[in-house]
Amino acid sequence: MVTTSIDMIRNGSSRWKNTAVGYFLGKRPYFHHLNAYVRSIWPAIREVTATVTGFYFFQFKTEAAMEEVIEGGHGCSKVPVWIKLRHLPVELWTTDGLSTVASGIGKPLYPDAITRACTRLDFARVCVMLDINSKLPRHVIIMIPLENGGETACKVDVEYEWVPPKCKNCMSLGHATTACPDSKKVEKPPISVVQKRTMSPRSSSLLRRRMLPVRCSKRRTKLGR
Repeated sequence: MVTTSIDMIRNGSSRWKNTAVGYFLGKRPYFHHLNAYVRSIWPAIREVTATVTGFYFFQFKTEAAMEEVIEGGHGCSKVPVWIKLRHLPVELWTTDGLSTVASGIGKPLYPDAITRACTRLDFARVCVMLDINSKLPRHVIIMIPLENGGETACKVDVEYEWVPPKCKNCMSLGHATTACPDSKKVEKPPISVVQKRTMSPRSSSLLRRRMLPVRCSKRRTKLGR
């Protein structure tokens, strides 16, 4: 057994000053997606770290900034998301071309290094700022001008690597509608159960002996007699 001092505990605690701890109940996002997301909505964030057990540590520059985030919740509607642009014409593998195509989906932010170097032409990977309240298109139609003065249409397919779940009940990001903490639980009415009882052979025999046969007379009586 070893003993620690109070000064040692205080020094260790100061490292995590102004830090909030979070945990995802559903599927965890990629760390670099989450890191870019929280930095875009929380300007006062200083550092984001994670553990293999699923806990995330969000350290803020000031205590006031941390308290504001905790009390304010997550009522934002915009989030940075990586998208893949497939069947993109090679003429548009430029900064201006990628930005123009990505603007049909959201606000263009930046491409990844492989896309910038044009060493993978199967798809272009671009980070865009999405408005979750808007419809997320699955493709973008591009009109490409021709040298003879005409133009041709090109369809570029869009694939989203990750989109945070959105609740249709409270309109917040981070949880599905079925997991909304504000939804009221509807109590189901009790179900009555009818138990089937089996008659014993003895009871069945006694019942048959007590039953009296009833015969229906075929004689008809005229009306009035």
